[in-house]
Amino acid sequence: MVSNASILPENIDELKEKVISLSESNSHFEVENNILREQVRLLRAQLFGRKTEKYSLGADNGQALLFNEAEEFLPAEEETKEDVEIKAHKRKKRGRRPLPENLPRVDVIHDIIEEEKQCACGCMKDCIGKEVSEQLDIIPAKIQVIRNIRLKYVCKDCEGVDAEEPAVKIAPLPEQLIPKSIATPGLLAHVLTGKFVDALPFYRQESQFSRLGIDLPRSTMCGWAIKVADRCEPLLELLDKDIRSGPLINIDETTVQVMNEPARSNKTKSYMWIYRGGDPERPALVYKYHPARSGSVVYDYLKGCEGYVQTDAYTGYDFIDHESNIIHVGCWAHARRKFVDVVKASGKRKSVKSRTGHAEKAIKYIRKLYKIESNAKEQKLTYEELFEERQKHAKPILDDFKNWMEELAPKTPPKGLLGKAISYTLKQWDRLIHYLDNGRISPDNNLAENAIRPFVVGRKNWLFSGNPRGAKASAALYSLIETAKANDLEPYSYLRFLFDKLPHANSEDDYKALLPNRVDKDHLAYAAR
Repeated sequence: MVSNASILPENIDELKEKVISLSESNSHFEVENNILREQVRLLRAQLFGRKTEKYSLGADNGQALLFNEAEEFLPAEEETKEDVEIKAHKRKKRGRRPLPENLPRVDVIHDIIEEEKQCACGCMKDCIGKEVSEQLDIIPAKIQVIRNIRLKYVCKDCEGVDAEEPAVKIAPLPEQLIPKSIATPGLLAHVLTGKFVDALPFYRQESQFSRLGIDLPRSTMCGWAIKVADRCEPLLELLDKDIRSGPLINIDETTVQVMNEPARSNKTKSYMWIYRGGDPERPALVYKYHPARSGSVVYDYLKGCEGYVQTDAYTGYDFIDHESNIIHVGCWAHARRKFVDVVKASGKRKSVKSRTGHAEKAIKYIRKLYKIESNAKEQKLTYEELFEERQKHAKPILDDFKNWMEELAPKTPPKGLLGKAISYTLKQWDRLIHYLDNGRISPDNNLAENAIRPFVVGRKNWLFSGNPRGAKASAALYSLIETAKANDLEPYSYLRFLFDKLPHANSEDDYKALLPNRVDKDHLAYAAR
């Protein structure tokens, strides 16, 4: 065996060059090794760690969570000592919450036996009061059959010979959402709420009906959903108009598996797009199924739109930056998530302490921005007041944050998680700061992400759509239901109201009155009675 020393050069200069070369290679491999180890720790954290993005920052502050920091973000004023008068306050009684007042009450009187009503002295005891406690009872769903009895009339004298109309006159049926169907507005609302609100696939509902003695195949329920979605098309067109009118449109997308798509494998992923916008006080949400994730899908939807569009950093949205009438707004939740990943991947290793410290500092900067939003919400600031608050307090924080990242970037390995987080944030900077321009804009795109979540939860249960028409129907029904929820309407009550009134709608004004972002909640409650 040849000794390792035998391959070393005799010349001192050559030996120095070799040592320097090996040292540089070792540094390179050490950086690369740290990056790979960091990625492994992040994957382990994603697989086995907490899913929440809330994270404890700092060894000395283990209870501090992402948005729960008590530090001051405004310039500290000079301390003054003065007497403070603390006013009396009320404290809520501890215990479980009272049951809703609108629920019917059934009084059950509990009395003592007659023998115990007589005192030892021989006199009868008097009732001096009562103690009331409440329990919640439930009666299983009640199913009933609506019998439409249509009376027939005929003239027995001439038996219709003298009339041009048919001899027998029969009372017409009321307009039906699905003609010649057993489905009432109540049944349709129940079935569709089950699937699109409670994520109960039709095959599970089929089992539920079977236990009640009702034969209602899943194929029938699926057909109903498609027919109802077709009848609701005018409502969806009006929701599109509301969203496209601005001032802000939030966009997001998620995958969906659709069977029997033309010229596509059943394993190929399709996409469900979500658009949220319109009047901030009465928002509208529209879901759109499309086989592709191309930016052209959004381009077609935004034609002629003006105002702000808020998205994540997916490259399919890059064209928005070049639209003259649209301002592209970024998402601080995604930027924050990059730095949270650095902290999650650090574990308890001392070798990554500096990177973790930098990531924690970045998170603190972002937390200060959200603290401003939280305070503004508590104070119920108007959009104009929020704009002024951001200019006064958020803008200096952002300027400081950017300068700090620009100084740190050259010293940070670009392929590491921290380097990627800094690079992502700086590249998105122009989009990220646009939320300062208008008090109606949120710092993040969570409004769209939260709207896509119910669809994702449902997808875990029903897994796929049987065909493109079914996927479009699902998109239509999610649009109506999620818009109702965004406007504080109870989904079942709204759908029952809609399905009862929709057959009688003929004009655009009729359809507008049925939109979930136009229906008055009190009117809906009255109609339900």
